[in-house]
Amino acid sequence: MHINPERSTRPDYDLLVRQVASVLEGERDLTANAAQFSALVYDTLADLNWAGFYLTVPSKKGEGQDLLVGPFQGKPACARIPFGRGVCGTTAVERRTIVVPDVHAFPGHIACDSASNSEIVLPVIKDGKLVGVFDIDSPKLDRFSDEDRAGLEAMIGAFLDATDC
Repeated sequence: MHINPERSTRPDYDLLVRQVASVLEGERDLTANAAQFSALVYDTLADLNWAGFYLTVPSKKGEGQDLLVGPFQGKPACARIPFGRGVCGTTAVERRTIVVPDVHAFPGHIACDSASNSEIVLPVIKDGKLVGVFDIDSPKLDRFSDEDRAGLEAMIGAFLDATDC
């Protein structure tokens, strides 16, 4: 696992929100900004083994929508997740952040990486439209707190302000 010595277990989310705005300044492209955002999160938060986007696409079956893997940092991941399946699919349907202290206890969890033990998934919504979800996995149980949830939601807000979706 990549370790940045500057990572902190108690991140300064106000600073990270400003860094998101700074890193994305001058670029509005969804793919470019999602790649930069994923790299920033993965490089600055401790105890992560995956951070990235799943973007909303039409279902391969022709009905409804799926989540298709987008820019991310970490090991290869599941490519397509149906709405309603796993933590990501549940977040897409419910349009709310879900924090899972132990993924093995989450009904229907999709195990893309057996090293993952906890997860947080945030909806990415712009102008009422679900663009996708931002998924973060950790090998550490109970890794994500309410402080992380609020801070990451603010970071997603900065990402959306800087990005055309």
